Amino acid sequence: MIDGYKQGGRWLVTAVMMLCVMACANASPWDAPVAAAFPTARFGRLHDYLNHATDAEGYLGAVSLVMYEGHIVDWRAYGHRDLGRREPMRRDDIFRIYSMTKTVTSVAVMMLVEEGRLSLEDPVSRYLPGFDAPQVMIGGTAEAPVLRPAGKPITLHALLTHTAGFPAGLKGDEQATQRMEGIDPHGSRDLREFAERMSHIALAADPGRRFGYDGASIELMARVVEVVSQQPFDQFLQRRIFAPLKMRDTGFSVPMAQRQRVVDLTTTDSHGRLVLADTNSARHPGEPLNAYASGAGGLYSTAGDYARFAQMLLNGGALDGVQLLSRKSVELMMSNHLTMLDPPVTQFSDAEGFGIGGYVVIDAARRGQLGSNGQYGWSGAASTYYTIDPREKLVAILLLQHLPREGVQELPRVSRPFYNLVYQSLP
Repeated sequence: MIDGYKQGGRWLVTAVMMLCVMACANASPWDAPVAAAFPTARFGRLHDYLNHATDAEGYLGAVSLVMYEGHIVDWRAYGHRDLGRREPMRRDDIFRIYSMTKTVTSVAVMMLVEEGRLSLEDPVSRYLPGFDAPQVMIGGTAEAPVLRPAGKPITLHALLTHTAGFPAGLKGDEQATQRMEGIDPHGSRDLREFAERMSHIALAADPGRRFGYDGASIELMARVVEVVSQQPFDQFLQRRIFAPLKMRDTGFSVPMAQRQRVVDLTTTDSHGRLVLADTNSARHPGEPLNAYASGAGGLYSTAGDYARFAQMLLNGGALDGVQLLSRKSVELMMSNHLTMLDPPVTQFSDAEGFGIGGYVVIDAARRGQLGSNGQYGWSGAASTYYTIDPREKLVAILLLQHLPREGVQELPRVSRPFYNLVYQSLP
């Protein structure tokens, strides 16, 4: 990776870049030279921080990638990819990105909107049976609920923005959540069955009255994509998003020949030590994370692949001559859709609203970290993060594989320092 150059030495940078282009001709689409003119000296602070965060007392390893004005300016691997700390992490290693999948699903939906095949204000009942008369749980117990008709239908927009009113772990949701767990939509074999089970779920609030982050809403949107496109959700993503963007290592499972690249998934035991997480995917890396193609959290990917996806959005829907979305659709995705709420923010931050597929920063000063109003992004349960900043023409990605636990001595969270260190490096 080229870290920069001194004035007068451009011929040397050009020669190195040409050699890299020839050497990487058959490698991944991002194995190209970094932007030579970027002042990368301040990236040393980021490198030092992540080296320390992945030392013998820290996380196993990480991959970070930063793009500026359409060029990769920093892309590094740190630490190791295995619990034994024998295999060094590589830039192209594969991670479970969990909820970063939601942005991909949102792009799939917006593609169908642009084709005129659905509208965000359509009721979900137009596409999925059993949702024509939603009920709100207002009392009783999970076994004997007291219900009333919802004040309005559940729209696709409500599903995408987590305002449909499904149980979401908020105060007062306890009995509705327990009832939902008894129906167990996440135990479904496919998205059709998931939607059928969800049709029996009582809402915890009227649609449009609150933001309550949940995965079920986006699983329903994945099923809507299947119904409208008349093809399985995973096939739609592969044909319409991953193949056109050359996201070669992104999917709901990892081919056997590539599974050695999947990073070990850790959690913390009661003594504060890193141990393998108690999930099927941790025990069998590369196997599907769900029995169905989960639009809410089922994808594996790499930093390089997700950077192509994020850069497409930053470019207004296009990358390398491939146009997935229009500029106006991307602008809509990156706008705050919680303006009907007071305050118009998520349950996680008073400085962040929510767009279609990710947070939207509406008060950077109140957020308390370096960034910009209009910044957009999301994270995944296993410590994966990305942000897109249209004002700074910036994409920043940080991937780890660790499931944090409450009530134990945990490792320090790394996202806030990471973003601060990225932003302080900008010219």
